[in-house]
Amino acid sequence: MLDSPLILADLSEKVAEVSDRFGIQWSLLIAQAINFLIVLYVLYRFALKPVLATLDKRQAEIKAGLDYAEEMKQKLAESEERQKQVLDDASRQAKQTIEEARQAAKEYLEKQTQEANEKAAAMVSRAEESIEMERRRMLSEVREEISRLVVLTSAQVLRKELSDDERSRFLSAAADDLGKN
Repeated sequence: MLDSPLILADLSEKVAEVSDRFGIQWSLLIAQAINFLIVLYVLYRFALKPVLATLDKRQAEIKAGLDYAEEMKQKLAESEERQKQVLDDASRQAKQTIEEARQAAKEYLEKQTQEANEKAAAMVSRAEESIEMERRRMLSEVREEISRLVVLTSAQVLRKELSDDERSRFLSAAADDLGKN
């Protein structure tokens, strides 16, 4: 510690020697240092600080834009998922509706076929009844015609050989026999 004033004195002599050799004038150096600090303060205050504020503002805007883009990306993904789900639901409902329509058409076809079969059976039944009635009517007409012919023939044969009383009995008996058959 005793050596420290000596060291300081020796150091100041060396600094003075170096400054003389290089031509450093301490008053100008201090003035330039003050000028430099003033320029540095002015640049910081009026140039660097607004530029940094603008950069911070732009970084915040960019971050907000990126956050918004990420949010929109998530919303788009959610929207696409909902859209896919809606389309799947609509497709399922359409398939179900088509299947129900097919089933209803099949049932309708079966019902119409059954009704047509019933109508055809009824028509066949009516036709058979009509044919049977026509057959009976024709048989009746044929019997009447045969009876008439038999009576006429018999009358012609009997006119010549039978009396009126016998003829009427014979005709009555023949008509009764034909009526029974």
